[in-house]
Amino acid sequence: MTTPFEAENLFLSVVQVAKRYGVSTDSIWRWTKQGNFPAAVRVGPNCTRWRLADLNEYDQQLQACCVMSASWALAA
Repeated sequence: MTTPFEAENLFLSVVQVAKRYGVSTDSIWRWTKQGNFPAAVRVGPNCTRWRLADLNEYDQQLQACCVMSASWALAA
């Protein structure tokens, strides 16, 4: 029996995260260090990953921010 993949159980490497956002891996590390991006999780020595659930939540916050900005611009 296979178990379905759940976002809270999936982790992405920095390369996968960079591809997801269309930026370099250096940008991902910079955003993380600046606190503008979800925190990475150390899953072992020399192994850092991002939780897919954290990235999905971050995306939803960005979308909400963009919607509010767009509605403000339309009201003007």
